[in-house]
Amino acid sequence: MIHKALKRIAILISAALTMGNLMAQELKTLTLDDLLPGGETYRFAENIYGLQWWGDVLVKPEIDRMVTVDLKNGKETELLTIEQVSALLKKNNLDANVPTLQNVQLLWPGKTQMLIRTRTGFYVLDWKSESVVAKQEMPRGATNADFSKEGYNIAYTIKNNLFVNGKQLTDEPEGIVVGQSVHRNEFGINKGTFWSPKGNLLAFYRMDESMVTEYPLVDIDARIAELTPIRYPMAGMTSHKVTVGVYEVKSGKTIYLDAGDPTDRYFTNISWAPDEKSIWLVELNRDQNHAKLCQYDAQTGKLMGVFYEEEHPKYVEPENPIVFLPWDQNKFIYQSERDGFNHLYLMDTQTSVYPEKHSIGSSTYKESFKTIQLTKGNWLVQDILGFNESKKEIIYASTEVSPLQTNIYKVNVKTGVKTTLNDNEGVHRAQVSASGSYLFDSYATPSIARKIDVYDTTGKGLAKAINLLTAEDPLKDFALPQIEMGTIKAADGVTDLYYRIIKPINFDANKKYPAVTYVYGGPHAQNISASIRYGARAWELYMASKGYVMFCLDNRGSENRGLVFEQATFRHLGVEETKDQRKGAEFLMNLPYVDKTRMGVHGWSFGGHMTTSMMLRLNDVYQVGVAGGPVIDWQWYEVMYGERYMDTPQTNPEGYAETNLRSLASNLKGHLLMVHGYQDGTCVPQHTLGFIKACVDAKVQPDLFLYPGHQHGVSGKDAVHLYEKMTQYFEDNL
Repeated sequence: MIHKALKRIAILISAALTMGNLMAQELKTLTLDDLLPGGETYRFAENIYGLQWWGDVLVKPEIDRMVTVDLKNGKETELLTIEQVSALLKKNNLDANVPTLQNVQLLWPGKTQMLIRTRTGFYVLDWKSESVVAKQEMPRGATNADFSKEGYNIAYTIKNNLFVNGKQLTDEPEGIVVGQSVHRNEFGINKGTFWSPKGNLLAFYRMDESMVTEYPLVDIDARIAELTPIRYPMAGMTSHKVTVGVYEVKSGKTIYLDAGDPTDRYFTNISWAPDEKSIWLVELNRDQNHAKLCQYDAQTGKLMGVFYEEEHPKYVEPENPIVFLPWDQNKFIYQSERDGFNHLYLMDTQTSVYPEKHSIGSSTYKESFKTIQLTKGNWLVQDILGFNESKKEIIYASTEVSPLQTNIYKVNVKTGVKTTLNDNEGVHRAQVSASGSYLFDSYATPSIARKIDVYDTTGKGLAKAINLLTAEDPLKDFALPQIEMGTIKAADGVTDLYYRIIKPINFDANKKYPAVTYVYGGPHAQNISASIRYGARAWELYMASKGYVMFCLDNRGSENRGLVFEQATFRHLGVEETKDQRKGAEFLMNLPYVDKTRMGVHGWSFGGHMTTSMMLRLNDVYQVGVAGGPVIDWQWYEVMYGERYMDTPQTNPEGYAETNLRSLASNLKGHLLMVHGYQDGTCVPQHTLGFIKACVDAKVQPDLFLYPGHQHGVSGKDAVHLYEKMTQYFEDNL
């Protein structure tokens, strides 16, 4: 069911936009340059960049000064100016080019110290004593910088090797990468170095991918095109091997965790014990159906124990490291989907239990510590935001109000009492102060582009302190379309699916309009939300301004609906999703103002797969499609993602055959444009080129456009070119 507040706001938006349409002759017409970040006249909602907590003091950086904000009345007091900072840098013979204070960080509560990153390194300056506290410089070519605020240490990489405080730790040949993200950024991994709480030790990844097949990407900028190969482990093929190292800054000693043979194993979600004596991580087998929470000795690298195990017949997907309670170093929070939704579990390392196997739904688990489930329900926790140590509370974000919303809650670890900190509409992103007594909340609703409010979290409910920003709609001067949302049933006849429909500007219910569906449909993505204009993309608004009905449906397999909803597509990606999209098409074609003889579809990446699938499997529905960066054959996609959702080609040959869109090329009836970045290292160009060859063999006529120099997406000014190309394709053929 749609949350009643969303229904209410939908009615208000529709009414407001209808009135706006009556005034359309006085408003501007949307252009791609207005809507896209690469456009010359791009419009974006006002924001406060660099807003941060200095302990419990709220600091608002501006271009030329930093101010503190009184949390009772919003009064601003100047803290620093850019002239002061520049003079301080110059006095100490440091790089004085600081164009804005919005990148300055105040990481040390109670101390007049600031962290500044310039072109040449990281500097910690004390503005009161006008001195340099720490200086860590980096040479040209350094990337993946990771600064430790406790020890003032810095780790970074140059090419494939790791450096700490200017010292080179590794000297690896090509094919071995140290200190960078591994496992192709799956399992929540987005970095390769992890400082200990006191900054004395650094855990890091070492990835040996020398055994992984090289994929030949081509750079055409040279007079004679050059190969720029990448290591790309495709589903069912040999994958890389990862180990975890630990470097001690004081002694310069490095050891590696003694985890045994790393073949076909994933090491994820690294976290440090508060005392720095051990490292915790989640190990996952290659089948991704058995996760283990392991503890290793940080000095010897020896395994200290496996304290939690979780299995599922389809897959387990750990994405969050454990988080120790700041007031009790013996307790930590573990996040799991074992009951069907991601929830918080409190584990006590001082209370052992016999690790018997338990079952819940399709999941089984064993735990060696006494465990308390802190959150529960048919909704999921999205993020831990912070803690209130004095009250023993965890502050977190969840979908409890609605799958379309993100709202903020707190739960008391001792009593289990949960409190709503905001239950209004919207998608909320909050940052919590050091004590947990305050948070600032940057959020959007279907009718509000951005608001930033500061709250006191210590009461029984949420008492709003001050409003820092209410941004105007950046498109307020333009004629905008009507936007509505609702639900239809999935192909299973039971599950509710959310849709968004955008009517053309100057909509006339007596006319028939062409309709275009925007689709993604894959895991870890949600298109319809309670954000501004229900999450409508810029291009959808543009197409509505040109007279198209724009439609979007979040099918089964997409995000924020729980494990059963997501796993409905297991082992046959794109098949169940396409069945759900057919239900969306049937709903759309039954609307009296939609011309069912003029139906189009567009999507990118997984959405490119879906677009191609819908053009081939639903060729009685769609006449025009534009597929961007598509997966065509899942055996050509990478190991971690592909095998999680499809298993391997060896164990699931029927599924891979069923989802191979090359075998359906002869079904193409309408106009299909394939678009691909020529240097795409995520979904390699072989997908599109292989499909084109299959179409030639099948004697059908797709169209093709490549973007040299672009990877998995087209950004910058070229994005305007891309959307002009797409728009023209629909204009010409629909």
